[in-house]
Amino acid sequence: QECRAAIVRPDVTHMFDGNGVLGALLFVDPESLEGVWLRSSLMSHVTIVPAARAETCATELRTLNDRPLEALPPAELIRHCVRALCAGAPPTRRMDPRIAGVLASIRAADDLRISLDDAAALVFLSPGRFAHLFTEHVGLPFRRYLLWRKLTRAILRVGRGSSLSEAAHAAGFSDAAHFTRTCNQMFGITPSFMMQGEFFEIAPPFEWAAAST
Repeated sequence: QECRAAIVRPDVTHMFDGNGVLGALLFVDPESLEGVWLRSSLMSHVTIVPAARAETCATELRTLNDRPLEALPPAELIRHCVRALCAGAPPTRRMDPRIAGVLASIRAADDLRISLDDAAALVFLSPGRFAHLFTEHVGLPFRRYLLWRKLTRAILRVGRGSSLSEAAHAAGFSDAAHFTRTCNQMFGITPSFMMQGEFFEIAPPFEWAAAST
């Protein structure tokens, strides 16, 4: 499919070819308010964005590339682009407070080697019930979500100058090879490729979906 922009549902195998032109990839945490909003409007695994909404993002991104001093601040720019891709009003359904609590624990944890059984026990649910509820609210199975969290944490470590082995162990991977395989599976490139560029870390620009009461 050829398009100006597309939204890919979480955990869907896909391939992106920029055809030699400048492009931008924005990865949105599925449990964030923006992630829930995006997922609520998807019609298929890969949803083509209408040209008018795509151009709203492209204009601001071109400004960042061509005239960076005139561009929006990075966090504001990312939030603007993602929200421009969201259709309709923000979803009114809030996240189950038990799932929101587990997600907060994962984000705050130093050690991401957390089993599904341990996560279920935190909120006094059976593993089966917890797994179903987690996938329903986050859009990813628990183990896949945890793998995503480990990967993003390891990549940030690489960006700060850690070796692949140091980054892998800090994020909870068994070794650098496991980290490399996961990165290649998720992004189609190895983490060593990322070490060739520059990293600029900003605070997460997305709001976390609030828990229902």
